Amino acid sequence: MAHVTCELVENAYKALATGKREEVAKYWDENMVWLVPGHNPLSGWYHGLDAFLAFMGRVGELSGGSFNMQTITIMVNNDYSTDVTRNRGHRAGNPDIKLDIDVAHVLRWRNGKVIAGKGGIFGDGTDQYDHFWSARI
Repeated sequence: MAHVTCELVENAYKALATGKREEVAKYWDENMVWLVPGHNPLSGWYHGLDAFLAFMGRVGELSGGSFNMQTITIMVNNDYSTDVTRNRGHRAGNPDIKLDIDVAHVLRWRNGKVIAGKGGIFGDGTDQYDHFWSARI
């Protein structure tokens, strides 16, 4: 059983940033679940690695590839990690619509892979997040 470390969390996000399924699958379980917070078209549950990758692809598409997560801190124990990130980007085709929020991700791990995750957004960041991803834009 692999214990969760800060390095493992960092490597999982680096793999995700490559967009290469075979690299992502080294750290993200095939049967993972992911909960996206808010009340916008991206919000809700994603079941399985392919659904999660499709969600991430949509994030890239809607942000014109500008979406970026800057790690602020990572906390770990044997089965869980929590990372706090600053998420920034602008809406594809409209750089005046910007996202700049702090997010906490809670990841549950098993055997060195993420099996479940969810994000938490605080304060007025929730409104900004929903507005940014809204279909009305």
